[in-house]
Amino acid sequence: MKKIVVIMSLYKNDSLEYVKLAATSILSQTYKNFDFYIQYDGPVPDEVDAYLTSLKDERVKLRKRDVNQGLACSLNELLKIIMPAGYEYIARMDADDIAVVNRFEKQIVYLESHQSVDMVGGAINEIDENSNDRGKITKYPCEPTECYAFFAKRNPVAHPTVMFRKSFFEKADCLYPTDFERNEDTRLWHEGYKHGCVIANIPDVVLNFRMTNSMFKQRRNGRAFAKSQLELRKLIKKDLNYGIMADVYAYAMYMLMISPSWLLKIAYKILR
Repeated sequence: MKKIVVIMSLYKNDSLEYVKLAATSILSQTYKNFDFYIQYDGPVPDEVDAYLTSLKDERVKLRKRDVNQGLACSLNELLKIIMPAGYEYIARMDADDIAVVNRFEKQIVYLESHQSVDMVGGAINEIDENSNDRGKITKYPCEPTECYAFFAKRNPVAHPTVMFRKSFFEKADCLYPTDFERNEDTRLWHEGYKHGCVIANIPDVVLNFRMTNSMFKQRRNGRAFAKSQLELRKLIKKDLNYGIMADVYAYAMYMLMISPSWLLKIAYKILR
């Protein structure tokens, strides 16, 4: 069994309930041969720290930082540690989601049988604040060519579902870019595609993704953030030679991002 590594970041707003569910879902995976690196992105709640510190599982590796520097910085700090350590596969996880128990097993089987693929994601099942199903499963295109075409309008994978082959970062020749705030995943897929990385998904649900009402309010972050994302989308269109429809999607997303949260909810239900 090849040893893999899981990377997850925590910050001050992560609750004990959600962190417990996330960590348990990782430590209970059917595929057991992994290390689980958790980066504190600044102070975290005392009860969260107490819980993680109390875990009697040698696979859990905690790293703590006193200053909040953002998700990209946390993930890059972990990548700089694990890249030289010989792990072939690198899985992402978020502290408020719940992984399906055989997620790693399925993704490793896929990567082992598709040697040209550098990163694989999967479908997500939405859950609410109380971890109840919202009755919505989002599936992403599976074939690499479909994923590439899909990126003309939005991300071809759900970030917390992905498992990287180490070669992804070697091909892309970068870690998570930080030049477009809170768009570190989109920029990484952008750089990956520019350098010939191959991205795919499996059709199976691999993650219970927590979708709360507050997320819609957070996504409405004003014109500055919306404009930044629009500029990134235009750059992606230029670099990857997408057609005019990529501009149409980019401006449509810009309009949604500056719209009231109730309108964003409606659009989300229709478009996802």
